[in-house]
Amino acid sequence: MKTHSLLAGGMILLATCAAAQSKIVISAEGGSPDDRGSARVLYWNDTANTAAGEFAFNYGRPVWKKIYEAPAKFDAMTKGHVWRMGSNFWTELQTELPLEIAGKSVPVGAYFLGLHRSADGAEWSLAFIDPAKVLENRGDAFEIQKAPIEFEAPMTVAKADGIADKLTITLSYPKQDPKSVTLLVHWGNLALTAPIKVTLAD
Repeated sequence: MKTHSLLAGGMILLATCAAAQSKIVISAEGGSPDDRGSARVLYWNDTANTAAGEFAFNYGRPVWKKIYEAPAKFDAMTKGHVWRMGSNFWTELQTELPLEIAGKSVPVGAYFLGLHRSADGAEWSLAFIDPAKVLENRGDAFEIQKAPIEFEAPMTVAKADGIADKLTITLSYPKQDPKSVTLLVHWGNLALTAPIKVTLAD
């Protein structure tokens, strides 16, 4: 009887230890305002005095560090990788209008974004991720390498106009043709551009 009691007690102790070892520990960070930017283009129907649609890139603004200017360091960070293209919460594109970015069709909707560099370092592209798939798995942008890429749009390396101390995304367009937009991603001495064609309803 005593042997059975000892065995039962030992099994309970082992089960308790196993449960303690498998217990998931969760920590938290954030909660304070962070530096976040937004580049938006709004189209206005002057005749009807109402909005005709808009799109926006929303992103965190990481600080450029001097160490990134060393080619070996920057290549190690970017070659063959998808960079989160921002900080903290996901960089995202929200569009109410059909877009064509560097010849790639981008339907109306919401997208998480990254920046992909080829393994040889010669090519860059904007990587589009389905937010629903990320949210389903509770993924953070820090884990962007795990996120499935839906499609990519090529970007062109441009001459940087100085050093951007923080990531800066801008959208520019000629006054006579506001549906032809140029996307510029500028961080440190890296500058990438892509043309955006906007489709407006008649």
